[in-house]
Amino acid sequence: MIDYIRGEIAELVPAYAVLETHGVGYRMQISLYTYSAIQGRKEARLYVFESIREDAYLLFGFASRQERELFEMLLSVSGVGAATALTILSSFSPEELSRVIRNEEVSLLKTAKGIGQKTAQRIIVDLKDKMLRLGPAEGRSAAGGGMARGEVYDEAVQALTMLGFAAAAAQKVVHALLQERPEAPVEQVIKEALKRL
Repeated sequence: MIDYIRGEIAELVPAYAVLETHGVGYRMQISLYTYSAIQGRKEARLYVFESIREDAYLLFGFASRQERELFEMLLSVSGVGAATALTILSSFSPEELSRVIRNEEVSLLKTAKGIGQKTAQRIIVDLKDKMLRLGPAEGRSAAGGGMARGEVYDEAVQALTMLGFAAAAAQKVVHALLQERPEAPVEQVIKEALKRL
């Protein structure tokens, strides 16, 4: 499985990017969010989702892990395919989409091309709990300096579960801590969580 591809941007259009690495060009379908994130750069690292079917082998590239996670979540919703998921991710940044789903903003989700009332409601019903488990969405893009909040959340929860704490309890405490202190480093989050668990 390919996790990410880093290379020179050989071709970039709003629908796809070609990254060349070690003489091989990898063509990946991308969202407008990813297009904007890497536009004007010579090199990029895109997180990859592979779709292997009988008739095609497709790669999808994302500017951040969070965007890839959201794409995978959207694919898990009945009736949402890769094209629809990319359309949604082209309409909202990962942070905006997370907020829209958490706040059950059906009317906003319907503004994405091709998304009707029933599909929007199904996405919210299926993904709201998953969004809450992911932790705070703001600041999770890969563009910012330092460790993104989503990475802090993931690492803190993983460390706490490895120490023997229940995953659900660890997730709840880390989520609360990051809401209180969004900029806290992972070490501080873990130390404070140990006091509360």
